[in-house]
Amino acid sequence: MTTAIDAPSLLTTALVLIGVVGLLLLAGRLLRPAGFQPIQAGDRLLVARETLALDQRRRLHRVRCGRQDLLLLTGGPNDVVIGWVPPEAAPPPS
Repeated sequence: MTTAIDAPSLLTTALVLIGVVGLLLLAGRLLRPAGFQPIQAGDRLLVARETLALDQRRRLHRVRCGRQDLLLLTGGPNDVVIGWVPPEAAPPPS
C-alpha cells in the first residue's frame, strides 16, 4: 500500500520545519545576553588529557579539571580517584 504525498502537505511540513528552526535560533540569540553562551573549545573546564592502558581492563586517566590535573583509575571493580597532581609536576597547558 503506497501513500502519495501531495504538494500542499509537503509545503506545510517544510514551512513548519523552517519555523521551528527559526524559533530555536531566535531563542538562542535572546538567551545570550542573559548569560547563556555556547561553550568554546578553549573554555572547557573538564578535559581528558592522557590515558594509559595498564592492562586489558584498567586505565589510568589524567583529567584536567579547571587549572588542576587529576589521576583516575578506571576499569576495576571500582573507579578510584588516585589524587590531584601537584601544580609543579603538571606540564604547562598546550
